[in-house]
Amino acid sequence: MTWTLMLDDESYETARERFAWDFPDDYNLATDLVGKHDSKDPALYQAYPDGRRETYTFGDLDALSDRLANGLAERGIERGDRVAVVLPQRPANLLTHLACWKLGAISLPLSVLFGTDSLRYRLDDSGARVVVTDPAVTETALAVAPDCDSLEHVVEATPGGVEEADESTDGALAFVDLLGDEGFPVAATDADTPAVILYTSGSTGPPKGVLHSHGVWVGHCPAFSMYFEGDLDGVYWTPADWAWIGALGDLVFPALHYGQPVLGYPMEGFDPEKAFSLMAEFDVTGAFVPPTAIRMLMGVDNPSNYDLALEAVCSGGEPLTPEIIEWADTELAGVVVNELYGQTEANLLVTNRQEWFPARAGSMGKPVPGHEVAVVDPATGEKRPTGEVGEIAVERDGDPVVFREYWNEPEKTAAATVGDWHLTGDLGSKDEEGYLWFKSRDDDVIITSGYRVGPGEVERAILDHEGVEQVGVVGVPDETRGERIKAFVQPVGDGSDTLREEIRDLVRERLAKYEYPREIEFVDSLPQTTTGKIQRRKLRERDNE
Repeated sequence: MTWTLMLDDESYETARERFAWDFPDDYNLATDLVGKHDSKDPALYQAYPDGRRETYTFGDLDALSDRLANGLAERGIERGDRVAVVLPQRPANLLTHLACWKLGAISLPLSVLFGTDSLRYRLDDSGARVVVTDPAVTETALAVAPDCDSLEHVVEATPGGVEEADESTDGALAFVDLLGDEGFPVAATDADTPAVILYTSGSTGPPKGVLHSHGVWVGHCPAFSMYFEGDLDGVYWTPADWAWIGALGDLVFPALHYGQPVLGYPMEGFDPEKAFSLMAEFDVTGAFVPPTAIRMLMGVDNPSNYDLALEAVCSGGEPLTPEIIEWADTELAGVVVNELYGQTEANLLVTNRQEWFPARAGSMGKPVPGHEVAVVDPATGEKRPTGEVGEIAVERDGDPVVFREYWNEPEKTAAATVGDWHLTGDLGSKDEEGYLWFKSRDDDVIITSGYRVGPGEVERAILDHEGVEQVGVVGVPDETRGERIKAFVQPVGDGSDTLREEIRDLVRERLAKYEYPREIEFVDSLPQTTTGKIQRRKLRERDNE
């Protein structure tokens, strides 16, 4: 299969009119991403904090994922089975996804920052049979394994070479021992075959598993072509976690679709100087960088000292501010920064391309060719008049980025649909020229440093502390992170600094390191509805007083 999606029309209007999804009948993600390219071309430049450097060609990734697929098959993994990937930016991460798709299995990207509760819930809810872990996560995976009825194998991928036999943690299978024979017959799939489950942040309840099909990453490609301004030959990098749709879908897999190499680097916490150094060393031309990380880059003196090949940056997760765009144009010698918009259920729906239309500060851009995006009345599905606020929605039928269903939750799938539209849960408006403007979220999701955090999940963890009677969690403005997590805690007795630290430690351990409340305010009572639900809106208002 040599099919590649191209978007080289002369104008935005022409692209919108001419575009049509046209997947091959036998479409398979792994064949598309690595199997169709010249086997000698570089696909992954892998860098490590200790200075090691590796290059994997498309042929290397294809052959190694064949061996991994054989090893998984030998252990009984079949079409439709779930395999969790809890790894940082390392080759084993990509190889596990590719092997799953060759098998017709479903991969499950999860963050290495997850604690016991977060990891246990997702492994159990998905029915994962295998989890491939980083050594930092292996003990946690082994600890929760008895609570996950379907989980059979914990596989540890050490930071050494993929084929190196490093000693693994007791109770875990070494990744290298999972590599089987060479050559693998790719399963019969098409663009609608289930391929990946990504979990939402769980804003109003437990996180939901979002099931996507083999067509999902190519569904991101028209936007990729737009925000990187059409000239796609280059090297691509993101500091974002490879467990996030914003990393995998916005950059990694579209780059491989187009036969372009990506840079992997397992960075623990964003280091702006290191980011500039990496981009210079590997001649990165296109980068996906969350706004929080861009603001940290802006704090580096004299970025012109770095010999950058950077041409364009895309960013999403929270609105861009005008000073970011001005800084890139001035300090990075004309580098373009394009905003993008999407969500786990339907990603990369809106963006910009300077060659087609000028970006407008505060606007997300215009709908990407291939996606029918509108502002609708969420009750009826009828389009709102120009300039009026409604819910941002995308037409479901035939769009490969729109999710198939919430895993095991058909009623929630139905609730997110009205007529032909998938409702995003975000409010916005569209102006006379077709630009979309984000107004607000209609839920309580907190976006901190690019991560989407569900306050309900944080609240449930905090309530497990014996010293907490009630709690409400909200996001409050933060100049660097966009929002920081704040917990209003009603203690059983008196609040104290010791209780604050115990709460923070509990959340770090149970959920993820980025989900702990940086600010904790002790209160005598919390505002509630007549049904006893915490009114987070009033907590946000209280913080603004």
